Amino acid sequence: MPRPVEPKRAYVPGLDGLRAIAVLLVIAYHLGVPAAAGGMLGVGVFFTLSGYLITDLLLTHWRRHGSLGLRRFWVHRARRLLPALFLMLFVVSVWVALFDAAQLAAVRRQVIAAVLYVGNWSTITQNGSYFSRFSAPLPLDHLWSLAIEEQFYLVWPWLLWLGTRSVRSPRRLALLTLLGAAASALLMGQLFHPGYDPTRVYEGTDTRAFGLLIGAALAMVLPMRAGRPAAAPDVRNLLDVVGAISLVGIVLLVWRTSSFSAFLYPTGFVLLSLATAAVVAAVVNPTSRLDAILGWGPMRWIGARSYGIYLWQWPIIVLANPSQTGFHLGSALFEVGLTLLIASLSWRYVEEPIRHGALGRLWRRLRTGPPLVSRRRLAWALSAGTVAALVLVAVSLAGALPVASSGAAAPERISVRPGALPTLPVASYRAPARQSQPRPAPLPTRTSCRSVVYIGDSTSEGSVSTDYIPNPRRRLPAQLAAVGVRTTIPEISGARSIVETFEGQPNAATVAQQHIAGGFRGCWILALGTNDVDNVHDGSTVGFSARIAKMMSVIGRQPVMWVDVITLLRSGPYREAAMQRWNAALLKACPRYPNMRVYDWAAHARPPWFIPDGIHYYSPGYVARTHLIARALVRAFPRGAPPASSCVVR
Repeated sequence: MPRPVEPKRAYVPGLDGLRAIAVLLVIAYHLGVPAAAGGMLGVGVFFTLSGYLITDLLLTHWRRHGSLGLRRFWVHRARRLLPALFLMLFVVSVWVALFDAAQLAAVRRQVIAAVLYVGNWSTITQNGSYFSRFSAPLPLDHLWSLAIEEQFYLVWPWLLWLGTRSVRSPRRLALLTLLGAAASALLMGQLFHPGYDPTRVYEGTDTRAFGLLIGAALAMVLPMRAGRPAAAPDVRNLLDVVGAISLVGIVLLVWRTSSFSAFLYPTGFVLLSLATAAVVAAVVNPTSRLDAILGWGPMRWIGARSYGIYLWQWPIIVLANPSQTGFHLGSALFEVGLTLLIASLSWRYVEEPIRHGALGRLWRRLRTGPPLVSRRRLAWALSAGTVAALVLVAVSLAGALPVASSGAAAPERISVRPGALPTLPVASYRAPARQSQPRPAPLPTRTSCRSVVYIGDSTSEGSVSTDYIPNPRRRLPAQLAAVGVRTTIPEISGARSIVETFEGQPNAATVAQQHIAGGFRGCWILALGTNDVDNVHDGSTVGFSARIAKMMSVIGRQPVMWVDVITLLRSGPYREAAMQRWNAALLKACPRYPNMRVYDWAAHARPPWFIPDGIHYYSPGYVARTHLIARALVRAFPRGAPPASSCVVR
């Protein structure tokens, strides 16, 4: 917390240190630091700390003046939050319009939601995901947390006003507040379903309110008063020990959990909030040793600027390297340095002056300061500058600025495997007419496949499931339609393999024969192999090569794209070593079939996408897999160009 503007308001350096820890955890998470898979918990620390500080501020005013001072409170909140936010939105809007126009429509929606402080509900109603990064992330994804805090600032003072008039005892009021926190936590547990994308419960105001309310309850029984007598030495020591243990607990939660850990919803988040409250309780004690440690100069500097740092860190990470995945130390150092620099400038020239009344002083100067001509010129200049900024943002978000870069993602590299045979156009592919002087053509975004039969096993079931993918635009048929497929025929069944049958369901070869007999002519996507590996392990006499050959003989010369397989298991019939042998068999067979390509899904699959069985996926995994398979089909069989020259597409 920066030093308060209000006179006689207590300042606790250790709380700035706690803010610094929270924002650094968030940055580490966004950068993909391996040891910070749970770094998004830093936002939960912010929530509990904000609940404490805001409630303490309101109750302090109530104790001194007999009212909560709501008008003064909201004016101060606007001064503190809006200028830096609007500056960041202005820069991001213009930048995206000029250099990343492909995302302009989505960013436009985010800007409107950010101004109205409903970014979290905008994402939820759009069936969006905070965790799924199958496409380029948006630069304003992080504003969901500010939306929750602003909603808290608007609603909580009225609830507190009712509480102070109906419940005189601070302890009883704290108890009622904790009951509200318990209801919020129970709602999170009720709405969370393991294996599904947790964005709804992670970003919902109702399911995250408990973090704010736990902090608020602490402020009711342990206010932060200037000049408050210190606790007795034994109590101080106990508070410091509990606070230090709680701080270690926060670090352990960040280290040992991830966004898809079922333990977090709500148990882990509740523990996080309680641990944060324990740290706060320790550092607000005037003689706290923990306060002195957390109030170390560099930590205090970061904590005071944590709001600006949080605002700028994600846009900088996204816009600096839009296609980067994984953690890269060099890029991380550059992005963190740039974030600190811009946040420092924002703090010095925007946040601090306005927080201390610069706009009010300027207004008084315009009204009363001599001479009249100078006042009018200054007023015209300020008005013109404001209007120009608003017009520039409107023009940017409307897509009317000249585009320096479309922002299209760079094409993923296609691996040319030594020894792969050159391919010929297949029957259902219409090659473009030859030109004497061929001109460079843009990279294709559509496939030549107009109709597709998709044969898959249980690893594909989530791709067409309304439970795993609520948004129909992200399911398999819509993703294939987005790249030019007019008709998609999903043939997905659990435990399906090429040869064996399961519970009366036809095997993959029979499914393909039925479609061929029915006159189907088009393309095929075969997401098979996981169960074939299991069946061979169990003693099947039909080996990998024979299974692949059987499917290819049924399909004939029609284009077919196989999706290779991957698991996280080290032993058993579904172990990854056996999956790699299946993938090797696909690569060995591919050169014999000019119409065959292999999409290397195993190169893209990420461990956090897998559920605990190590075979199937959480919702983000299915969303990513479906999207990437559709894009791979374009690279394998592009419209207006020959099929991929390599057997493998990535």
